[in-house]
Amino acid sequence: MARRIAILGFGTMGEALARGLVASGEAEPTDLRLTVRTTKRAELRSRETGFVVTADNVAATRDADIVLLAVKPHGVLELLRELVTAGALQHAPLVVSIVAGVTLEQLAQAAPAVRWVRVMPNTPCRIGDGMSVLSPAADVAEEDTTVVERLFDPLGRTLVLEERYLDVVTGLSASGPAFVYVIIEALAEGGLMMGLPRRVATELAAQAVRGAATMVLETGRHPAELKDQVTTPAGCTVAGLLALEDGKLRSVLARAVQEATRAASRLGQEGSR
Repeated sequence: MARRIAILGFGTMGEALARGLVASGEAEPTDLRLTVRTTKRAELRSRETGFVVTADNVAATRDADIVLLAVKPHGVLELLRELVTAGALQHAPLVVSIVAGVTLEQLAQAAPAVRWVRVMPNTPCRIGDGMSVLSPAADVAEEDTTVVERLFDPLGRTLVLEERYLDVVTGLSASGPAFVYVIIEALAEGGLMMGLPRRVATELAAQAVRGAATMVLETGRHPAELKDQVTTPAGCTVAGLLALEDGKLRSVLARAVQEATRAASRLGQEGSR
């Protein structure tokens, strides 16, 4: 892409993005300006990752073509005020926020002179098998949206949606892996209870989830249809499914997404205080 890219908040997701960009050839390490909050933390992250990391957000932003904000929701508006006061955004870079719950309107009010795109990724982006949902501001050109897609493509799948869906995306896609880990853990414990070694039970459970997810994505079939293919009359699968229905698994998982969505919508309100 031959662009200078600043990643402010070089944590888990910032590192995943940096590594994905370098591995895919979209950026060289020298194209990246990576920051954390303190000099001590910057030195540690530099040793841990092999990247050059600093604690100077202004210097990292001043000559960047693309700025990616990967800080906590409660700190993003303060960070933007710092950058605006220092004149670090006067060159009107493309700014990408992966901060949950903070809206395009809030971001644009804090820094109106830049082009804004919100993105909600999830943690499987660390292994190149994640999901990133993009929501560009109304005044962002299609070519800018394409640039952001290219940033996140190395990390897995990308999708463009209207911003009004992003809190739900956060509750389902960003929080979803945690819910799936609980499911994998529970399935493995079932195998453990019936005599399997823990390592074997965990591998079988994780591969079952991985294979089932791949079937949904690659066949395009409804999960209910694929479920019915596994469920034979008077078989063991239907017996297990009835136990899941007894435990109201569907309702519990749907409610988990609902509650995570509501929590995501409150993050922006907290960040603006």
